Amino acid sequence: MSRLSRLSAGIATTATAIGAIAVLTAGTAAAATVTYTAGGTAGLTYNCTFPGISPQPVAITAHLDAPDTVVHGTTVTPANVGGSATISATVHSLLTAVGYDGIRGTATVPVTASSGTLSQPSATGLNIPEVIYPTGGPITVNISQVATSSIPNWTAPATAGTASLSLTSGLSANLEFHKKSTNTWSPWTMNCTLKVTSPAQNTAFSPSITVS
Repeated sequence: MSRLSRLSAGIATTATAIGAIAVLTAGTAAAATVTYTAGGTAGLTYNCTFPGISPQPVAITAHLDAPDTVVHGTTVTPANVGGSATISATVHSLLTAVGYDGIRGTATVPVTASSGTLSQPSATGLNIPEVIYPTGGPITVNISQVATSSIPNWTAPATAGTASLSLTSGLSANLEFHKKSTNTWSPWTMNCTLKVTSPAQNTAFSPSITVS
């Protein structure tokens, strides 16, 4: 075999090897992490109980981080689970009228899965940091995953397709409200129910999770 022939054969063999490696690695690329949100950009509205006043609307946002693609039958644990709760200036004024000007506590947020299984029915111990409200205007409190939070694992279904996680029609919080006149904290269990609307609010986290 001539030197030119041997060189050509070597190039062809190298090209074949590179092509094989590309095919093998194409299917093993790492999944990207996506932030999933419930209720779209507008969030969701729940009616929640408060001390000293009737149930009032609260605007809720919720988010979590998870892979964009999950291999069927495998288990993942969402991260950065949290959101926010906002009450209107009107509700703020009602709380002020009954003497409350602050909040702190933890939230319990039930979740469901369209397919696959969850290790527990709720994310628990989500932190609501202590906040003393400024006078007037709406109030937004952050809800966040901390070291003591318990987050359910999700095991993908056994077959490929898509799946989604969703909030449920209810959530709760173990709170303390600050009484301004006595500088004391009073315990309160807040229960929230999804507001009934037409069309119904979409509680699913989007986008859907791809199951490969």
